[in-house]
Amino acid sequence: MVSPIVSLQAPKDVSIEDIEAELRSLWQTQGSDEDGTAVTRAATFSLIVYEPDGTQQLLASLGFYTGPIDGIAGPRIKAAIKAAQKAYDMEVTGKSDEALLNRLHTEFVQAKAKDKLTPENKTAAINYSPDSEGATADAIAASNPCRIVTLCPILGEDQGVKAQVSAYCPINKQSKNTLVCCEYITLSGTAEALERIGGIIAALAIADLPKFVWWKATPTPEHPLFQRLIGSSDTIIFDSSSFVHPEADLKSLAELLKQDTALADINWRRLAPWQELTAAAFDPPERRAEIYEVDRVTIDYELGNQSQVLMFLGWLASRLKWTPIEYQFEGGDYDIRKVKFTDEKQRSIEAELAGIPTADWGDIPGDLVSLRLSSTNLKADCCTVLCSSTTGCMKMEAGGGAQSCYIEQVTPLSDQNTENLLGQQLQRWGREMLYEESMAITSQILKLAE
Repeated sequence: MVSPIVSLQAPKDVSIEDIEAELRSLWQTQGSDEDGTAVTRAATFSLIVYEPDGTQQLLASLGFYTGPIDGIAGPRIKAAIKAAQKAYDMEVTGKSDEALLNRLHTEFVQAKAKDKLTPENKTAAINYSPDSEGATADAIAASNPCRIVTLCPILGEDQGVKAQVSAYCPINKQSKNTLVCCEYITLSGTAEALERIGGIIAALAIADLPKFVWWKATPTPEHPLFQRLIGSSDTIIFDSSSFVHPEADLKSLAELLKQDTALADINWRRLAPWQELTAAAFDPPERRAEIYEVDRVTIDYELGNQSQVLMFLGWLASRLKWTPIEYQFEGGDYDIRKVKFTDEKQRSIEAELAGIPTADWGDIPGDLVSLRLSSTNLKADCCTVLCSSTTGCMKMEAGGGAQSCYIEQVTPLSDQNTENLLGQQLQRWGREMLYEESMAITSQILKLAE
């Protein structure tokens, strides 16, 4: 729940050159509010949010567009717009406008209600979560008063960049007679226009404070603005649950990690309960050595996005020193993927990843459903079943045959929503070695599919 906020200044249009001067003027005139409470400027960190409008996500959700979600009006997005305009008997211009966006939103709502979105498009559908009211930004600012710079690339004509500044004060950050307030800067324009002022955007981050970039789009290493922001930030944050092309996008993240870029994936944090219970299953002294008997891994996840399952498998393999040697995509109703590894003793390990179709799809595509670790050595005491539901446990337990399995139900953490996970991430910066080691193996797996 977002804390109540006091508007210190509603969004005000300003020229790009006058942003800092406008903010300085605001704070100089705000010694105290009407109640005599002292008003102070936030000084914790800067957060730059790159958030494309909903056009690409809606086109992808409805099957018109298969390219990256990046806010760039390239040939593929223009072709997708033309296809949608033709399908809806609109004037075919190849240009996005308010009428098209409204029609796409209407079609999206109807398709979602009738469950007519294909599994491939549900990830794009869930990714379509416009933050026009600033709900997520407000939630972050309420916990961590800061400066938030939101970049809104649009797909229309290049008419330069429009800027707005505003300031709000979360009430829960009032201390005695002091109210700590947050600054908001919003810049909107085409991707090309935003690139032209890339240096100004980077300079808007407050000097000598941590700087974060939340890139709410597909990783685009070749994007000039992306590269500029990486070079001037402490950490760049993604959420791989929103990737429309998870395998390609995870590989892009892995390549960025090789370039010593500090990355954070909100979706990685959602795996924490599964990782902790997997490790806990082998904590008892009598089971510690048994983990090395595991040579069969079965993981079920919600069909639609395989980011979580691939990162979890990368984590497991990195901890047990497994080397991936084969990756097969078999497809079918369960989108089956099979991965083979060898360990330091040259044992063969096989993993099967299955996407489970779900009629009631949730907020996070690709959440893990259940997993089973077992061994072809029937004398080994390593069979472990973890699941997020009783049905998942029963299915995995039945696959154990005569073996006795350690069974545990994973209870999702109460703070797994995006706002809380992002807030936690903003408390730390720099590189996370466990994530990087796991992603290195995930990348090796995906390269085997090339």
